[in-house]
Amino acid sequence: MIINASDIKAERTLKARLGSTAQGVGMATARRIKRQKNVRLARDIKLLKPFLRPGTEVLQEMFRDGKRVLLEGTQGTALSIYHGMYPYVTSRDTTVAGCLAEAGISATRVRKVIMVCRTYPIRVQNPAHGTSGPMTAEITWEEVAERSRYEVSELKEAEKTTTTKLQRRVGEFDWNLLRIASSLNAPTDIALTFVDYLAKSNTAARRFEQLTLDTIRFVEEVEKIASCPVTLISTRFHTRSIIDRRMW
Repeated sequence: MIINASDIKAERTLKARLGSTAQGVGMATARRIKRQKNVRLARDIKLLKPFLRPGTEVLQEMFRDGKRVLLEGTQGTALSIYHGMYPYVTSRDTTVAGCLAEAGISATRVRKVIMVCRTYPIRVQNPAHGTSGPMTAEITWEEVAERSRYEVSELKEAEKTTTTKLQRRVGEFDWNLLRIASSLNAPTDIALTFVDYLAKSNTAARRFEQLTLDTIRFVEEVEKIASCPVTLISTRFHTRSIIDRRMW
């Protein structure tokens, strides 16, 4: 879908009201649904044609040859346009079912569902004259710094949004949201990130039992609520700092 100037203008209105990224994706999706005239798709752009191919063909070849397919979703369940905190949502269904539908993959082909959870949930910074949405028990980065023993400046520098480069908001772990997300996505595994925000000393852990006692108890509670194991644990900002507890 090609995004035009009017789409960008409309998205900027959402940016001012809800903290949208204002990239025009939502409006472009709306135009496609309404079948508006003069809507150009990627296939209509001459320069893009050499790079296009039906996704179903690629997937069929992969399945036929017995290869593995990894499908990565985007954003969080609470931002789903259908199941999230409307209107503070994105323009997609961000659940497992929504991702599969858009990719064109049958649910019966799925072997593992890994749901990613942060120890401290986040939202984009509030716009000047609005809000980016509700948070359960919102706190400050100063509080996270005091608990974890990180420098607050280090946390604030790391916690800026990818697209808009704005400071993120942060809140306490939302156990009810975990319960809802687990019900909607039926994960087989959970990847828990930012356990160093619970305690900076967790950055030194290479095995599960080396995490702090409070962190271990936190993981056990997550497993109880989600009814599945926490098999991947991220201990800091590094691709190799992951405690892998998978049995597969």
